Amino acid sequence: MEGHNYTYIVECADGTFYTGWTTDIAKRLLAHNSGKGAKYTRTRLPVRLVYLEEHGTKEEAMSREYHIKRLTRAAKEKLIKNYGSSIDGTGIV
Repeated sequence: MEGHNYTYIVECADGTFYTGWTTDIAKRLLAHNSGKGAKYTRTRLPVRLVYLEEHGTKEEAMSREYHIKRLTRAAKEKLIKNYGSSIDGTGIV
C-alpha cells in the first residue's frame, strides 16, 4: 500500500505559481522556503501553499502535476479560487 501523494501549487513572492508533487507536503514546503526546493522557487522566496490535492498513487499525483502545469495562468487562478472557496474562502490552506 502506498502512502499519501499530493499535487500542489505554491505562490512565489513574485506572484508566480509553481506546481509540484510530493509525499510529504509539510517537508516539501520547508524545503522550498529554505532554498532547497525546486530551482525555480529558490530565487522567489518565500512561497505559500495555495492549492493541494491528494492522490492514491505517485503516478496519479505526477499526472495531475503535468496537467496543471499545462494550464494557463487564468485557469490556475480559477482552480485556486474554487479550491479556496471550498475550504475557507481564503484560497490558502
